[in-house]
Amino acid sequence: MSQIIQWIEIGTIIRSLGCCPSEGELHDLIAEVEEEEPTGYIRFEKFLPVMTEVLLERRYRPIPEDILHRAFEVLDPAKRGFLSKEELIKYMTEVGERFSQEEMEEMLSAAIDPESNSIHYKDYITMMVVDEN
Repeated sequence: MSQIIQWIEIGTIIRSLGCCPSEGELHDLIAEVEEEEPTGYIRFEKFLPVMTEVLLERRYRPIPEDILHRAFEVLDPAKRGFLSKEELIKYMTEVGERFSQEEMEEMLSAAIDPESNSIHYKDYITMMVVDEN
Protein backbone atom coordinates (compact mmCIF):
# COMPACT_ATOMS: atom_id res chain seq x y z
CA MET A 1 0.00 0.00 0.00
CA SER A 2 1.25 3.44 -0.92
CA GLN A 3 1.91 6.00 1.84
CA ILE A 4 0.13 9.30 1.38
CA ILE A 5 0.50 12.80 2.77
CA GLN A 6 -2.26 15.39 2.95
CA TRP A 7 -1.20 18.26 0.70
CA ILE A 8 -2.15 20.73 3.43
CA GLU A 9 0.66 19.26 5.60
CA ILE A 10 3.39 19.72 2.96
CA GLY A 11 4.27 23.26 4.13
CA THR A 12 4.73 22.05 7.71
CA ILE A 13 6.91 19.15 6.54
CA ILE A 14 9.09 21.34 4.33
CA ARG A 15 9.52 24.01 7.01
CA SER A 16 10.41 21.39 9.61
CA LEU A 17 13.30 20.40 7.31
CA GLY A 18 14.72 23.95 7.51
CA CYS A 19 13.30 25.24 4.23
CA CYS A 20 11.40 28.52 4.04
CA PRO A 21 9.46 28.68 0.78
CA SER A 22 7.02 31.49 0.06
CA GLU A 23 3.38 30.51 -0.35
CA GLY A 24 3.81 30.77 -4.13
CA GLU A 25 6.86 28.48 -4.11
CA LEU A 26 4.98 26.06 -1.87
CA HIS A 27 2.03 25.94 -4.27
CA ASP A 28 4.43 25.32 -7.19
CA LEU A 29 6.06 22.45 -5.29
CA ILE A 30 2.68 20.92 -4.45
CA ALA A 31 1.63 21.20 -8.11
CA GLU A 32 4.82 19.36 -9.07
CA VAL A 33 4.04 16.35 -6.86
CA GLU A 34 0.25 16.35 -7.04
CA GLU A 35 -1.61 13.69 -9.00
CA GLU A 36 -3.16 14.51 -12.39
CA GLU A 37 -6.57 14.52 -10.70
CA PRO A 38 -6.05 16.35 -7.38
CA THR A 39 -7.25 14.29 -4.41
CA GLY A 40 -5.97 16.38 -1.51
CA TYR A 41 -3.28 13.78 -0.95
CA ILE A 42 0.21 13.27 -2.32
CA ARG A 43 1.92 9.92 -2.65
CA PHE A 44 5.08 9.75 -0.54
CA GLU A 45 6.93 8.01 -3.39
CA LYS A 46 6.32 11.06 -5.57
CA PHE A 47 7.12 13.58 -2.82
CA LEU A 48 10.40 12.02 -1.62
CA PRO A 49 12.55 12.50 -4.77
CA VAL A 50 11.33 16.09 -5.22
CA MET A 51 12.02 16.94 -1.56
CA THR A 52 15.42 15.25 -1.75
CA GLU A 53 16.30 17.46 -4.73
CA VAL A 54 15.10 20.57 -2.84
CA LEU A 55 17.33 19.70 0.12
CA LEU A 56 20.37 18.86 -2.01
CA GLU A 57 20.03 22.12 -3.96
CA ARG A 58 19.56 24.04 -0.67
CA ARG A 59 16.47 25.65 -2.17
CA TYR A 60 14.23 27.86 -0.03
CA ARG A 61 17.01 28.84 2.38
CA PRO A 62 15.96 30.94 5.35
CA ILE A 63 16.34 34.70 5.24
CA PRO A 64 19.44 35.97 7.10
CA GLU A 65 18.98 37.67 10.47
CA ASP A 66 20.11 41.14 9.30
CA ILE A 67 17.54 41.17 6.49
CA LEU A 68 14.76 40.10 8.86
CA HIS A 69 15.78 42.91 11.22
CA ARG A 70 15.68 45.49 8.43
CA ALA A 71 12.24 44.22 7.38
CA PHE A 72 10.86 44.69 10.89
CA GLU A 73 12.44 48.15 11.07
CA VAL A 74 10.51 49.15 7.94
CA LEU A 75 7.34 48.34 9.88
CA ASP A 76 8.69 50.27 12.87
CA PRO A 77 9.83 53.63 11.45
CA ALA A 78 10.12 55.13 14.97
CA LYS A 79 12.71 52.38 15.74
CA ARG A 80 10.98 51.49 19.04
CA GLY A 81 12.19 47.88 18.77
CA PHE A 82 8.68 46.47 18.97
CA LEU A 83 5.33 46.34 17.20
CA SER A 84 1.97 46.20 18.95
CA LYS A 85 -0.15 43.09 18.47
CA GLU A 86 -2.61 45.19 16.46
CA GLU A 87 0.14 46.54 14.17
CA LEU A 88 1.50 43.05 13.60
CA ILE A 89 -1.94 41.65 12.75
CA LYS A 90 -2.59 44.54 10.35
CA TYR A 91 0.71 44.09 8.50
CA MET A 92 0.49 40.30 8.33
CA THR A 93 -3.13 40.07 7.19
CA GLU A 94 -3.62 43.17 5.04
CA VAL A 95 -0.34 43.76 3.22
CA GLY A 96 1.71 41.67 0.76
CA GLU A 97 1.59 37.87 1.06
CA ARG A 98 -1.19 37.68 3.63
CA PHE A 99 -1.17 35.22 6.52
CA SER A 100 -4.15 32.92 7.00
CA GLN A 101 -5.99 33.02 10.33
CA GLU A 102 -4.21 29.82 11.38
CA GLU A 103 -0.76 31.18 10.43
CA MET A 104 -1.51 34.43 12.27
CA GLU A 105 -2.56 32.61 15.44
CA GLU A 106 0.56 30.45 15.30
CA MET A 107 2.81 33.50 14.88
CA LEU A 108 1.07 35.41 17.67
CA SER A 109 1.42 32.51 20.09
CA ALA A 110 5.18 32.47 19.48
CA ALA A 111 5.88 36.17 18.96
CA ILE A 112 3.71 38.23 21.31
CA ASP A 113 4.97 39.07 24.79
CA PRO A 114 1.90 38.56 27.00
CA GLU A 115 2.95 41.29 29.46
CA SER A 116 3.32 44.08 26.90
CA ASN A 117 0.97 42.62 24.24
CA SER A 118 3.61 43.43 21.64
CA ILE A 119 6.35 41.73 19.64
CA HIS A 120 9.91 42.68 20.51
CA TYR A 121 11.20 41.76 17.10
CA LYS A 122 14.89 41.42 17.96
CA ASP A 123 14.01 38.58 20.36
CA TYR A 124 11.57 37.07 17.87
CA ILE A 125 14.15 37.16 15.06
CA THR A 126 16.61 35.28 17.29
CA MET A 127 13.94 32.58 17.74
CA MET A 128 13.20 32.43 14.00
CA VAL A 129 16.74 32.22 12.66
CA VAL A 130 17.89 28.75 11.64
CA ASP A 131 21.46 27.89 12.57
CA GLU A 132 22.96 26.47 9.38
CA ASN A 133 26.11 25.10 11.01
